[in-house]
Amino acid sequence: MTFMNTRQVEWPQKYDLFGVQVSAVNYDSALESVITAARNNVSSCVSHTAVHGLIEASRNPQLRSMLNDFDIVAPDGHPVRLALNHFYGADLPDRCYGPEFMLRTCARAEAEDIAVYFYGSYPHVVQRLKDNLLRRYPKLAIVGCEPSLFRPLTPREDEELVDRINSSGAGIIFYGLGCPLQEKFAAWHKGKVHAVQICNGAAFDFHSGNKRMAPAWMQRNSLEWLFRMSQEPRRLSRRYLHTNSVFLAKLFAKAVADGRNGNGRHM
Repeated sequence: MTFMNTRQVEWPQKYDLFGVQVSAVNYDSALESVITAARNNVSSCVSHTAVHGLIEASRNPQLRSMLNDFDIVAPDGHPVRLALNHFYGADLPDRCYGPEFMLRTCARAEAEDIAVYFYGSYPHVVQRLKDNLLRRYPKLAIVGCEPSLFRPLTPREDEELVDRINSSGAGIIFYGLGCPLQEKFAAWHKGKVHAVQICNGAAFDFHSGNKRMAPAWMQRNSLEWLFRMSQEPRRLSRRYLHTNSVFLAKLFAKAVADGRNGNGRHM
């Protein structure tokens, strides 16, 4: 079998936000690139990055290098989308939200007979995710559905997982391993897994019914972080309060630097 190279796919343009290359992409353009790559079993990587992931990557050289080699780093949250619009005139009308992108990808995969694979989360979560997606997309070819082992794989286990994915015929694999582990996992397997690897951990919880999504009005007003923090205050309070503050500080610093260099834009 002959596979296309990732360079043969037209991927969306990227722009620098704090050292991280973020794609100026909407649902439609991201989906077209993913489906083209999936049809041709292009080994590629897609991440949906909100403020937390962006700030973590900006401060972690290894993670930043990995993300910058991804084919799509989509603006998962409105603040990242608005930053692209403000600094680069990206003119994005909406974010490219990971859970919504999973549904749109599965709809296209069903229509075009592209097989999908799911890897990550707990056994009951990934099974309910599969059941719920098949109720919504009854002709979707789900050729693999595996929970995480919640530990590093041995070399043999890793090789066997890659063999299972490749022999399944999947054109798309969704990872639900949590950020940034899923991004690292995808980066390590680029060139080994002959499929589009999509890092989409929150979608596993939401579409399985394991966790509630924020109300639509909170999502529209960039307040999803507040809803999620209220659901899991012990785990998420420090993450969101700290990274949101750092994000605002970095935005201000970038605006000042761009103004000094004559690169400033107006809203």
